[in-house]
Order: sequence, then structure tokens, then C-alpha cells
Amino acid sequence: MPKKDEIAGIAQAREILARAGLRTTAARTAVIRWLQSAKSPATHADIAVDLIPMGFDKATIFRNLSDLAEAGLVTRTELGDHVWRFELRDEAHAGRAQHPHFVCIDCGTVTCLHEIDMPAASQKSISKVGKVTEVLMRGHCVACG
Repeated sequence: MPKKDEIAGIAQAREILARAGLRTTAARTAVIRWLQSAKSPATHADIAVDLIPMGFDKATIFRNLSDLAEAGLVTRTELGDHVWRFELRDEAHAGRAQHPHFVCIDCGTVTCLHEIDMPAASQKSISKVGKVTEVLMRGHCVACG
């Protein structure tokens, strides 16, 4: 029997999908639930490892990730290694550029940097050139450094 937290999480995922005008299929719900528990952006392969044993095939998972990104529920980011990574959009930051990411150039670990905001002076300066849609930092993580 499912736990209360699991039932609430499924209801929340279904509500997110309904608000976006998307059908609340089992595959979409599973993908949203997986992304809700993710600590950092994940590849299609990362997600598929867990969802294939639940009966979903790779193509269905990828198609749903693409649909969710198109609907604005998921951010699809390429961090310089030619691999798409997906993460749920933070509804609290609607209208703002997504949070920055740090990529370790040694091990490839991706870390979300939610707490970093671009200073207002920098935003004003950049706005003369265009709109920032993402910030990516590279370096050596603590484990590799």
C-alpha cells in the first residue's frame, strides 16, 4: 500500500500536469515524480535506469521529457558535453533566468547553485546586450580538487 507522502506526491505531479494543460498519463506522472526527487539535472539515461523497470520504455520517457520541456515544466540544458539534462522548473522563480550550474571538469558532476543571484548591476549591464537564459560555471569539485 502506498504511503501518504507518495500519494501526496502523485497528486501534486498530476496537479502540475493539469495546470499545464497536459494529460496526466502514468508515464508523465512517473517522470515528474522522478524529477521532483532529483538533487541535480539528470540525463535521459539517468531517469530511464529507474523508470524502465516500472514498465516505461526509453522512447516514452524521452518523449515525455521533451513534452514537459515544451510545456515549460522542465528545463532542458546542455552543459557543454552534448548531453541534454533535465530538471523541474522552480515555480518560485518564474520569469527569471534559471539558477546557475557548476560542472566538474574532472568527474562531470553537476551541482545546482540555487543560492547564487546575479547582482542587479550585472543584470542591467547584460540587458543592453541581451537576456541571460543560463549561467554555467566549470571547475574542479571538492572531491576532485
